[in-house]
Amino acid sequence: MNIVDSSGWLEYFAKGPNTAFFKPILLNAEALLVPTICLYEVYKRIVAQRDEEEALSAIAWMATAQIIDLNQEIAIQAADLSREHKLAMADSIIYATARTFHAILWTQDAHFAGLEGVEFTEKQK
Repeated sequence: MNIVDSSGWLEYFAKGPNTAFFKPILLNAEALLVPTICLYEVYKRIVAQRDEEEALSAIAWMATAQIIDLNQEIAIQAADLSREHKLAMADSIIYATARTFHAILWTQDAHFAGLEGVEFTEKQK
């Protein structure tokens, strides 16, 4: 299983320089998990930068994968991971979701670089 963090989804939807890194993972919806916090972050950014129609279209596309709700187990693990790795709340929830489901986390967010179970590529300018 795989999880792409919000930065990866946004990179893909914006057709940014790292699109090729995320594309094969995002096109395999059967092996893709989407934490609900990613829906929040992607919708918020796209609606602010473009419009609601594009944001809702992105969310609909993301929802073709398996959506993972935040539950008690993930929340507690996220809090522990946040403390341990100095991660922000959303990042710790995404990472805890990946750990809970034994999924690989694909990202260009430097906060995740070097963490176990993470495939990281440096963000291109």
